[in-house]
Amino acid sequence: MRKQVTFIHAADLHLGAPFRGLRALSDVWASRLLTAIPEAYDRVIEAALGREVDFVVFAGDIFDDARTSYGDYLHFFEGLRRLDKAGIPVYLCTGNHDPFTSWQHDFFAFPKNTTMLPGDKPGFAAYRRDGETQVLIGGRGYYNQTWPADEDIAAGVTRIAAEEALASAVPDAARAPFAVGVLHTGLDLDSLKAPTSPGALMRAGMDYWALGHIHVKYAYPSFDDPRLVFSGCIQGRDVKETGERGCFAVTLAEGKRNQIEFIPTASVVWQRMDVDVSDCASVADVTDKIMRELFCVNGKAHCEEMCVRITLTGTTPLHPVFARPGVLEDLRKHINDGYPLFFCDALLDATQRPRDREALRREGLFPAVFLQAADALRADRDEEIAYLQEEFLKRNIQLPSSYTRRVDELSADAENLVLDLLGRGSE
Repeated sequence: MRKQVTFIHAADLHLGAPFRGLRALSDVWASRLLTAIPEAYDRVIEAALGREVDFVVFAGDIFDDARTSYGDYLHFFEGLRRLDKAGIPVYLCTGNHDPFTSWQHDFFAFPKNTTMLPGDKPGFAAYRRDGETQVLIGGRGYYNQTWPADEDIAAGVTRIAAEEALASAVPDAARAPFAVGVLHTGLDLDSLKAPTSPGALMRAGMDYWALGHIHVKYAYPSFDDPRLVFSGCIQGRDVKETGERGCFAVTLAEGKRNQIEFIPTASVVWQRMDVDVSDCASVADVTDKIMRELFCVNGKAHCEEMCVRITLTGTTPLHPVFARPGVLEDLRKHINDGYPLFFCDALLDATQRPRDREALRREGLFPAVFLQAADALRADRDEEIAYLQEEFLKRNIQLPSSYTRRVDELSADAENLVLDLLGRGSE
């Protein structure tokens, strides 16, 4: 009979993390966001209990801060105890946010189901079921908040090393059908946070690597053949962490490829939305279109509530209306009042006024001269970047490298801004 195990792979819980980057926030939503991360953790625990998995892996950054609160410890350990009561083991490693040296072991003792892998060397454990070893667990966490550049966090974490380390305590270790590695690493995606080579991990003899640190879902070589996997964070913390967030239910079966199933855990999902309002005749039409698109995006996000930053786009006669003081803020408030499960933290205007550039050129007035100068500058990209660099240097500011990549976009925005200002002068 083929052997099979199932487990939950979660990482980057960041219990205790503040929410960042909100431009405007009501008291109600400020309170709501404080509960989102603990709720996401509870959903991980409930997923493990509901599926009756064999074990759970937490791949680092359980807490957001090295000096986390007693309350965050209490909440995390309550989840461990629930799993312990159900007979579900837990294996975890520390991350750069909560390194081994920062854990306040005097707060609580781990329940008997929980194994923390060491931070100063590779560590190993065995998952046993029905009197037989099913899985060898090997991994290593962060010892301090930084990782030495000349050390590989994955060094020594191999199946052979696990068999040798466990041989005396677990006589049948070498016969275990599966081996799982646990690391908090940048892999080859973040060269600053304990990077390691995908090729080296693939050669280590592990059937599955449960990884933490990268906050998006990622599988190598592919999601159809997931061997090195980041589950992402369980709850987005700001508008940079958009979309659904969660953990993976992993199935390892002899003679088959690994299978992973994504389990959404975020009760509040962050989104960025561009809404093209070129077909809207009035501000009321804009409101209606925003609400329709909010419901559409929310329906695909697998969440109850949503924080969103909306950018209005398109060519529209309403462009000067949006520029009037208070209009966008009133529109944002109307959106937030209309449906309390959505919160728009910022409503931005990237629309353009309809204009006939060729007509402006034919008029031969100042706008024509300006457009001619803009065209000449854009004709030589190197000169355009040099001009931008010079203007930044005059102000003792370093030119961000991203600006050179976006120079076409920025020059178009600048041209529209000048034409808007010239147009206001003639109104």
